Amino acid sequence: MSDDDDSAVEIPQRAESGAPAYGTVMPDRFSSDEVFQRVVADADHEITSGTRELFFSALAGGFSITLTFLVYASMSTKTESDIVAALLYPLGFIYIIIGGYQLYTENTLPPVALVLERLSSVPTLLRHWVIVLAGNFAGGALGAVALAYGGVFDAQSAEMAIYFAEKGIETPATSLFFKGTFAGLVVAGVVWINFAVRDTTSRLLVVYLAFLTVPLGNLFHVVVSFTEVVYLTLVLGDVGVIFPAMTQFVIPVLLGNTLGGVLLVTVVNYYQTSERRLDIDRYENTRRLSVREWLLGSLSGRTYVPVVDTVETIVRDEDSYRILVPIANPRTESQLVEFACALAETKEKGQVHVVHIVQAPQHVADSSGHDDRIVGESDRLLEDIRRIGDGYDVEFGTSTIVSPRSFEEIFDRARRTRPDLVLMGWGQDQLWTSARAESHLDELTNRLPTDFLVIKDRGLDPSRILLPTAGGPDSDLSAEVARMLEAGADAEITLLHVVDDPADRAAGEAFLSDWANDHGLDGAEIVVDDSGDVERAICRTAKDLEATIVMMGATERGLLSRLVRDALHIDVARVVEGSVLLSERPSERTFTERLFGADSAEDRRLDEYRNREENAEAAEPRT
Repeated sequence: MSDDDDSAVEIPQRAESGAPAYGTVMPDRFSSDEVFQRVVADADHEITSGTRELFFSALAGGFSITLTFLVYASMSTKTESDIVAALLYPLGFIYIIIGGYQLYTENTLPPVALVLERLSSVPTLLRHWVIVLAGNFAGGALGAVALAYGGVFDAQSAEMAIYFAEKGIETPATSLFFKGTFAGLVVAGVVWINFAVRDTTSRLLVVYLAFLTVPLGNLFHVVVSFTEVVYLTLVLGDVGVIFPAMTQFVIPVLLGNTLGGVLLVTVVNYYQTSERRLDIDRYENTRRLSVREWLLGSLSGRTYVPVVDTVETIVRDEDSYRILVPIANPRTESQLVEFACALAETKEKGQVHVVHIVQAPQHVADSSGHDDRIVGESDRLLEDIRRIGDGYDVEFGTSTIVSPRSFEEIFDRARRTRPDLVLMGWGQDQLWTSARAESHLDELTNRLPTDFLVIKDRGLDPSRILLPTAGGPDSDLSAEVARMLEAGADAEITLLHVVDDPADRAAGEAFLSDWANDHGLDGAEIVVDDSGDVERAICRTAKDLEATIVMMGATERGLLSRLVRDALHIDVARVVEGSVLLSERPSERTFTERLFGADSAEDRRLDEYRNREENAEAAEPRT
């Protein structure tokens, strides 16, 4: 073949999502694997959609179903032919599918495909279904209100609409279930075929012909059925109709639609694909959810596989000390990386892994073309970060995550790679701020995956460290970090303990002395403040000592909950001039203890020292 002939060969292209835009064998025809890739690419966008956009898209879909109810009831009064009456029945479904609205029965295919591939968890699928179904029902109910009170139906059409609802309620539940199963097969089948065709005309024809089978086959669709039930309730003015109508009509149809779509279409089509069904770079076997994550979602770890994650498979050396440093901007967080390297260098096998988390809008994250550009730019920015690692005697690595999420990815990465410490920045335009944006307070509902150190960076000069403590596991972590800095940077460490009354000073000094000995900080200066005001005491002592770093444990309430609540540590960090390090260690605290606090270990320990002092005084001989 000549060079000219070679240049004429059309290489199959891919859409920006990474799914094929043309068939490999035949340009205008997709294989089962290629259709599946297109389904998954679309599902990847849908499953990560926010609650608001999902609900309102489903609301629009539910309201569009009203058109089907409207025209079918109206046409049935104008002709005696079932075929003629059914001609406009697909109208509402055409609006939904061609218009891109959310319909519950459509979602028995794309998001289920993600779950079958272990790219999304079962709880995430159920959340998606609940939101879409609620939106569809809300839209259908609004449409029913408009039909019942808007004077849209004439008298004959209104009677026919009532007849449809009553007919459904009178149909045996078993029959409704199997009729619903076939309707679910029709809808999910339409979705599959839609991904197999490339032009709108073909889609329109497929949708129209497929949905004609619902009225002609006397089948039932759950959203149409719900709209009929609401209309019947409003017209009759009898609220008592709702419960039997839902249990004997709508729910059997719902179960049938779900089973028909999931088993008869999605599962069957899944098993007719080959092992190469996801021949897209971003879906690698090593990145799928574990079985526990797949079944339990966020209760066990990840709920969803990130869109892009460039990390290589990590073989964990159990003897190493590994620090994970998630960053949002490599240009401004270099000091954070240097600090992590300085800590890791104090260990025999110190490792630092910097992950650049790029939070991208879903439509950008879904685009493989954008992915390449984002990852390329991230790799360029990380060059300076890698040069920092070269200056320390540590094992150093970097990677990039592109995802609509940001803060959640930190927890996912920590669970997957099991570092000894997560060290992250806190402040404007950093990953910490996205904790509120995502409304995801993982610490309140799950145990932390590892030790966390959140840093307010004001130079990170480790020369003079103030460590306020009242005991507890979080202060233990602060002590460990302080020892590293003492060994690696010759830091001067001052320990501070605050008591409520001058009478407790002796007990406080005894506690602090023992705590320093227990934590390898024997040479630290000890300061006891008897003002009872922890915040002012920390700020005052930090100023007097000209402390360059203030290290604080999270206390029994928890680091994340206190930060999000703008609690004590936030106020301290605004006042002190040096950097602030907030530490938290995984613990067995219950949900209520994390959220509201509890009798802390430090309070109990201080009571023990008070009792010791009182007993000593009581034992002294009286003169």
